[in-house]
Amino acid sequence: MLPEEPKPDPEAEAEAKAHAARVAANDRAVEAEMQRRTRRSFLAGGIAALGGFGAWEWIRTRHPDSGEPWPLRRVLDTNEEIARDYFSRRRLAREFPVSEAPKVLRINERIGMEDELDPADWKLIVSNADRKDADDDGNNTLGMEDIRKLPHAEHVTELKCIEGWSQKVHWGGARFADFAALYPPPKGGDYVGMETPDAGYYVGLDLDSAMQPQTLLCYEMNGEPLPEPHGAPLRLVIPTKYGIKNLKRIGKIFYSKERPRDYWAELGYDWYAGL
Repeated sequence: MLPEEPKPDPEAEAEAKAHAARVAANDRAVEAEMQRRTRRSFLAGGIAALGGFGAWEWIRTRHPDSGEPWPLRRVLDTNEEIARDYFSRRRLAREFPVSEAPKVLRINERIGMEDELDPADWKLIVSNADRKDADDDGNNTLGMEDIRKLPHAEHVTELKCIEGWSQKVHWGGARFADFAALYPPPKGGDYVGMETPDAGYYVGLDLDSAMQPQTLLCYEMNGEPLPEPHGAPLRLVIPTKYGIKNLKRIGKIFYSKERPRDYWAELGYDWYAGL
């Protein structure tokens, strides 16, 4: 004999239907709220995008100041003032063990180095230094032997490119401060300019940054003579500045009472370029 099927419980059925109805109603409410919020987010995002576009269009169409619309130039000037106030010759860039410096180094721009250069023919022109033995044009002409006579210094620091990459490098050479002790700036000469031999690339520096003890007139990399692609026979290494200031193949150094011209600043970048 088969067992009797259980009789349905009207109260349980009614409760189940009511629960299902409540769940369905809640789902519809959640879906409606999600759609409302999505529409509101879309509208808010669209308004923000339009506002951002409008603000950028306004900035872009302002009159230029040193190659940039003046609002952007004011931002760069403010960044420079903050960096200069924070800077101290005693504040050193981080240094690393020699073992962390790779043997294969990234090669970047060759602006000002397009022409071949015989290291034996290289000369460094020093202009406007406070020296009695300068020629009639106010210049002193040096060779690599003069740079190598200066005390040797080396460090492993990061070369930081304004494009966003960085690399640790083992540099060696003479401190610019030791060079400036022999070829000092004239009174009021608060700036230093440097150029490649063909003047195709040039940088301007504030004297404080140039005199920071890690700033080198560099002629060695990884304990070997500086390779040609990296600026042989002599380049600037200044770890407190972005790579755009680290001039390769120096041909001229001069002092100035006003800011020297600067290749990338003329194209709208920050003149100070400090880290």
